[in-house]
Formats: sequence, structure tokens, C-alpha cells
Amino acid sequence: MHFEKRRANSKTEIPTSSMPDIIFMLLLFFMVTTTMREVEVLVSFKLPEAKAIEKIENKRLVQYIWVGKDKRVQINDSLVKLEEIQNIMYNKAVEMPNVIVSLRVDQNTDMGFVTDIQQELRKASCLRINYSAMIKV
Repeated sequence: MHFEKRRANSKTEIPTSSMPDIIFMLLLFFMVTTTMREVEVLVSFKLPEAKAIEKIENKRLVQYIWVGKDKRVQINDSLVKLEEIQNIMYNKAVEMPNVIVSLRVDQNTDMGFVTDIQQELRKASCLRINYSAMIKV
């Protein structure tokens, strides 16, 4: 007796006609939801920890100043000296009158240096200052 295995005659194919539409929708989704990094941080820093942190809702008004371990200061994409902070931030304050300056200072930076930066910001009429921190767990 000879047994023959029956196989279905129908071919199983995956329909690919809608694949370009799906890929296009995924591409459009990622293009809309992704933000490009605007600034490359050149200084190395570790933010201090805090128990209470308040999030800024409107980040369009925020200008960041990074202060590294070795007292290097970065504004936008360039490293600047302490004396240059006043002119740069004054120009920012003229462009955006309600500018908020966010200081991202390394946790081991001398507070006297931070005070010098605050004095330069005061001379530039940038009086809205906040300090970035990581939440303490």
C-alpha cells in the first residue's frame, strides 16, 4: 500500500502591495516626532542631584550654559571665556526679552566660579536663571 501525503494546492504568499504605504507612514511618523540635536556639548560635566525638581514647560526661551569640571564654559556650540559671557548673553536677551538661562554646572565646580558667571549674567540683564539637576532617588 502506498500512501501519498496530500498537500494544499494553494500557494501561501504574503501580500506586499501595501508595504510601500506602511513604510511611508512609518517614515513620516519618525520625521514628525524626532527632534534634531541642536548643540553638541563639548565640556564634561556631571549634574548635581536634587530632591525637588521643577520642569520648565516652554523650552524655547531657555538658553543653556554648560560649565565643565575644568571651568570651561560653553554657550551654544563654542567654548567661551568668562569675560565673553556678558556680551553673548546680552545679545540673547535683546533677541528674546524673556530668556531663561539654564546653568548646567558640574557638581564639583567651585561655587566662586559660578558666582562670577552669575555676575556676568547680571551685567547682561539676564536675571531669570535656573540650575539644572538630576533627581535624587
